Amino acid sequence: MGLNLINGIPAHILLVHVVVVLVPLTALALILCAALPSVMRRFGLALPVLALVSLISVPLTTHAGEWLERHVDSDPLVRAHTALGDELLPWALALFLVSTAVWWSYRRAAHHAPDSAGSTSAVALPLRLTAAVLSVVIGVGAGVQVYRIGDSGAKAAWHDGYSATAHSDRG
Repeated sequence: MGLNLINGIPAHILLVHVVVVLVPLTALALILCAALPSVMRRFGLALPVLALVSLISVPLTTHAGEWLERHVDSDPLVRAHTALGDELLPWALALFLVSTAVWWSYRRAAHHAPDSAGSTSAVALPLRLTAAVLSVVIGVGAGVQVYRIGDSGAKAAWHDGYSATAHSDRG
């Protein structure tokens, strides 16, 4: 039950491209928005929406991957890839939660901007620094996890699927 095949091709093979693009893109957008209010002004609601789409794409892709795992020969590389894939959801959830918090806090600060540099601006800088550091940690963690999953998936898919030397009968 679910999205397992697209036009006769295992959906995981197609959906994985959504995750590989959106999760790092969301991570980069989050880091920039948390660190630079001018970028956050331009992104606005697009930041949490992008993070939500990234978050939704992860379980869709892992579900399709688990379906595919049941339809290929048992292989330790596939099992390792599946285990790594299951570890991405918490990172995607963290990206969404922090993106939403950064957007909300920016929006709140923009609507309640003090007329003078009072106690709110003293709180704003530590809050912005904390959000930026948290965004970097989560963004880098999510990016590294996407890389690890992709690397293990490529090894699982291609470990016996090609020759290091070209076939002489093919130009």
